[in-house]
Amino acid sequence: MGTFDDLRVLVTGGTAGLGLAVVRALAARGARVAFVARKPEGVERVARDLAGTHGIVGDVARKDDIYPIALQALGELGGLDVLINNASDLGPASLRLLADTDCEDLERALAANLLGPFRLTKAVLGALSASAREGHRAVVVNVSSDAAVNAYPAWGAYSTSKAALRHMTAIWNAELEVDGVRFLSIDPGDMDTALHAQAVPDADRSTLKQPEDAAREILEAIATALPVPQEQRS
Repeated sequence: MGTFDDLRVLVTGGTAGLGLAVVRALAARGARVAFVARKPEGVERVARDLAGTHGIVGDVARKDDIYPIALQALGELGGLDVLINNASDLGPASLRLLADTDCEDLERALAANLLGPFRLTKAVLGALSASAREGHRAVVVNVSSDAAVNAYPAWGAYSTSKAALRHMTAIWNAELEVDGVRFLSIDPGDMDTALHAQAVPDADRSTLKQPEDAAREILEAIATALPVPQEQRS
């Protein structure tokens, strides 16, 4: 539990589904959390319900929103130790074969699932590197999917963007792990969320993982990636 005390964390897509479960779990464990979402009413609701968290209205798919998001998060938290790129977009409103996918739908999936995490990571990389230099191991979690490695028909826009995100995560890690900034690609599995319901409206919800369980797994992965505090070393 002490691993997360005063840890400074930024979570995108933090007002619903997995993102909200992660924000709740982090706050319960003593982390200092800023979260991002597009809708002001959702941001206000979560910030009100989870005292001490900092809500930011913004869309990571929009280039012009990235630096305002980063500046607000760093200003509220006073730095950053962990970034969790969770916000996602399916692309088409309903799943379609690639041949039937509009270019604009593919662009939307890439903007949210690939370019958004890339731009936001770049915007806060100085703060993450500073955290690493101060003796903390900074961590970036990019939420992936089994669709990043499996070719599911009709999931083309989403799968393409998540596959690119997964590989980009590996490249970031190869380049920056030596400097103390660790990058993790985590597939949370099929969850009972609005995004999954949008993609597979007739799914049996009883077979789906709860977001709270996936959130615990993500926190366990972060804890493993973080360094052991000096006072706990033998």
